[in-house]
Amino acid sequence: MTKLIITMTLLLTATLTLSAQEFQGMAVYESKQSLKDMKIESKDMNDEMMKNIMERMKKQFEKTFILNFNKYESVYQEEQKLEAPSKGISISMASIGGSEITYKDVKNKLSLVEEEIFDKPFLVIDSLKVFQWELQSETKKIGDYTCYKAMSIKKVTQEDLDNYEKEKVKQDAAKTAFFTVSEPKEKITTVWYTPEIPVSHGPGEFWGLPGLIMEASFDDTVLLCSKIILQPKNKIQIKKPKKGKRVTKKEYDSLMEKQLEKMTDENGVIHIQVGG
Repeated sequence: MTKLIITMTLLLTATLTLSAQEFQGMAVYESKQSLKDMKIESKDMNDEMMKNIMERMKKQFEKTFILNFNKYESVYQEEQKLEAPSKGISISMASIGGSEITYKDVKNKLSLVEEEIFDKPFLVIDSLKVFQWELQSETKKIGDYTCYKAMSIKKVTQEDLDNYEKEKVKQDAAKTAFFTVSEPKEKITTVWYTPEIPVSHGPGEFWGLPGLIMEASFDDTVLLCSKIILQPKNKIQIKKPKKGKRVTKKEYDSLMEKQLEKMTDENGVIHIQVGG
């Protein structure tokens, strides 16, 4: 009897381990962003032109993302869509970041991000960002899943205050302003996760909870899961990004800053092209 119990225990453990390794799924997220802090002021554009620009920019922030995951790994990227040619006024802005692919390995705390700066590919290697989640008792339903609330609060640092003072000086001198520079405040990230999907993944950089993150609200952005497929018939391949020059997060941020400096004139203005 003892041998039978031990054998069954070992078999159950092996089965659970195998199931954990093979468990996989796909989550679809819809992204929306408020433009309440964006304001366009220019003597070179009339009200109709500015209205059209705001409408087009709003659409650019409404995106769909796909998260493919297994127990320990995930890949997150924007869904590729063909856009219809725009009519009338069009806006062309120099794009710093291209199509981003984010890979997370929660077991080894590894993050790989395949990113572009003006069509130059980079592979950004970093440790996963650590979130100090505060678990709440509040619950709500998202689709068929019961979700629990969690929050992360980032305090204002001296570096944040110094950057604010620099940006404020630039804005005061600028002739055209797109974003209102606000005094830095605590950054509160609110997420809803479901233990019914027992993985520690989430959209974008978010992770670290006892269940899949179904919704995330941060700054003026909301990411909401609109579709879940678990154990799909066609096995999902989680592949690490490999394209681009390998750099650290610090090195990549420095490159981004230099590109922004090239795009910005002495008054702190980032120029855009407007065509009919």
